[in-house]
Amino acid sequence: MSITKPSLPKGTRDFSPQEMVKRNYIFDTIKTVFKKYGYAEIQTPSMENLSTLTGKYGDEGDKLIFKILNSGDFLKEADNKKQKDQSFEYNSKNLLPLVSEKALRYDLTVPFARYVVMHQSEISFPFKRFQVQPVWRADRPQKGRYREFYQCDADVVGSPSLLNEAEFVLIYHEALSNLGLKDFNIKINNRKILSGIAEIIGKPELIVDMTVAIDKLDKIGFDGVTKELIERGFTTADIDQLKPVILLEGTNSEKLQSLKSVLANSTIGLKGIEEIETVFNYISNLKSPISNLSTVVELDITLARGLNYYTGCIFEVKTNEVAMGSIGGGGRYDDLTGMFGLKDLTGVGISFGADRIYDVLEELNLFPTATAQGTTVLISNFDEAAELYALPILQQLRTANISAELYPSAAKLKKQMSYADAKRIPYVLLIGGDEVQSGMLTLKNMESGDQQKLDVNAIVTYLSK
Repeated sequence: MSITKPSLPKGTRDFSPQEMVKRNYIFDTIKTVFKKYGYAEIQTPSMENLSTLTGKYGDEGDKLIFKILNSGDFLKEADNKKQKDQSFEYNSKNLLPLVSEKALRYDLTVPFARYVVMHQSEISFPFKRFQVQPVWRADRPQKGRYREFYQCDADVVGSPSLLNEAEFVLIYHEALSNLGLKDFNIKINNRKILSGIAEIIGKPELIVDMTVAIDKLDKIGFDGVTKELIERGFTTADIDQLKPVILLEGTNSEKLQSLKSVLANSTIGLKGIEEIETVFNYISNLKSPISNLSTVVELDITLARGLNYYTGCIFEVKTNEVAMGSIGGGGRYDDLTGMFGLKDLTGVGISFGADRIYDVLEELNLFPTATAQGTTVLISNFDEAAELYALPILQQLRTANISAELYPSAAKLKKQMSYADAKRIPYVLLIGGDEVQSGMLTLKNMESGDQQKLDVNAIVTYLSK
């Protein structure tokens, strides 16, 4: 048998035990907050029928879906088709439906929509769910962009109430604060406000072009935005109208007052402003821990986030402590389940960028020390007698919920200490002949090097602190 050099598919990663402890710390922190706000966890299969996913993400998105080849002789059906129809061509477009019926999920949103429609008779609306699962995209791998990555989503469907949007702001704030982040902004906008802006300058058909351009304000500046708007069909007169809106400054209240004046003749624009004000009022009345709303939640008119998808409030979260893109985002969408035949079911959802949050916490050294620790205490093993003596102690420690290991075979102390160091085990329990006779065991602190003689009950008490 030939030897295969081990390798990973591009855009995928292994995670070490130390990394998994940190990743699970992020997932568990976010999940705890989701549950606190009434969201229940579901999971959907890693693969979906290709027909479920195709056509939901646009032409470019469809190209990034990982297709799964049918098992068996998947080309036989193509050969049969060619025999029946000589004009049949062997190209990717014609072969795909014959050789692939399934695909890896591209995101969690479309599978969630499919889930809601299939289980509508079993679930109660409004339905609040969260999912923390991997997704796959055949994207070009680069720094911060992977072909396999995790999404942490929470959505509520079947409720038009803007209380949901307000609670998502609080969920973001609580989860990120619990992870140790102190300086971040939760940006909010409304699709209706953007539609109103396009309407008042007489270019409602160019709303996507307008928002794609102004969304780049922080990257290319106003002059760059102006150039792009002109290239996309806007006039200098249009830009003169847009300028005070694009460069809107002040507190959230001041921005809203300015927008009311600008959008006075736009019904849809005023509706968007009203929805933002309602969200802010909910947050205020909830007496949230956000002491100064304007310093954390920012009304950002340049925020766009997938205008073909969202229909109401939209969110984006950015940290100011590390140079990083958005670490979260979402918004309200109408008719999510319409693609599967269940019409007029509104919803709103958010997502946490777990991989980016990991990088932020790592750079800021915010992972608690405990997250780097698996085993708390290693029991030494010098000979058969010491091993037999240690077995009930091992069980007693574990019964007390103390993570403990017994070195699996008799070995020199140096080797066992090296093992403890490699695994960052903070304590080693040394059991030699003297300890077996006296019942007073030696507990060594691996960081300080200090040792103390204690009986088993005292050790359990000490390690349980």
